[in-house]
Amino acid sequence: MKNYYRVMLGRKSIYAAAAHAGGYICADFEIPQDLSPDLGDDWRAFNKKFVPIFMAGHPDKTKIGAGLACGALWTVSKGIAKGDLVISPDGMGTYFVGEVSGDYFYVHGEPSPHRRPVKWLPQTIQRADMSEALRNSTGSIGTVSTITQYASEIEKLIGATVVPVSLPADPTVDDPVAFAMEKHLEDFLVKNWTQTDLGKDYDIFAEDGELVGQQYPTDTGPMDVLAIKKDKSELLVVELKRGRASDVVVGQVLRYMGFVKEELAEPSQAVRGVIIALEDDIRIRRALAMTPMIDFFRYQMTFKLVKGIA
Repeated sequence: MKNYYRVMLGRKSIYAAAAHAGGYICADFEIPQDLSPDLGDDWRAFNKKFVPIFMAGHPDKTKIGAGLACGALWTVSKGIAKGDLVISPDGMGTYFVGEVSGDYFYVHGEPSPHRRPVKWLPQTIQRADMSEALRNSTGSIGTVSTITQYASEIEKLIGATVVPVSLPADPTVDDPVAFAMEKHLEDFLVKNWTQTDLGKDYDIFAEDGELVGQQYPTDTGPMDVLAIKKDKSELLVVELKRGRASDVVVGQVLRYMGFVKEELAEPSQAVRGVIIALEDDIRIRRALAMTPMIDFFRYQMTFKLVKGIA
């Protein structure tokens, strides 16, 4: 299966023109060494080696920020497969579109030296032509983000066709119809975080003034939201389910919490979890009764009709 990624070519797309002309995507993160010997299939092993290296050069960074940076570096260098499609903004509203055509190579002494060859297509995508959902995803922070869920729209924008892919059912959600209807819940929660009960005590994790706690990667998949208590004493894993939550989600949250405890938390920091869903049932209530470190919240939606013509 082909995957699709948005890749930033330097801060504010500073290297976009050079990368487009040279036929590559690139990353930096100020790790000036050839990564080839360490680019195995396990990004966690990569992070274990390079997070300390990154933090030694950036003593102001947290383990969370360092993990995100090294994870992005591994994704650009190894995680994106040959044949995957990337789109990269030029900084002026246009996105270059290309197919990754080769393996990682290192260019010593040049800016953004960690590179992958790309066959750039003659077609480009205008940001103004994207759906709001795709604009939001391609405008997310970070060097690289996965946008495979927008494959059909991207292929339509470049005049190509894509074979529809049936995504596997989410075993942690009992109501797939509600899942589809509530697909914007996560973005809504993030945008309105400060107005929620959780926002009174926790902040979504930020690094250098930018939110990095949304879809934070782990070795068992990305967690929806990673937050930190305002006094820094606790990290919070937030998992959102757009319908009725199954008891399976409790195990999912525990896995994320284990990752945070082992890989991200400082020795003095506690780790808690929160599940947010439209409904619960007796199964998840029984499971949560034995996991006091995980809280459950229901969300409510309102629908209003306004008479008249805007």
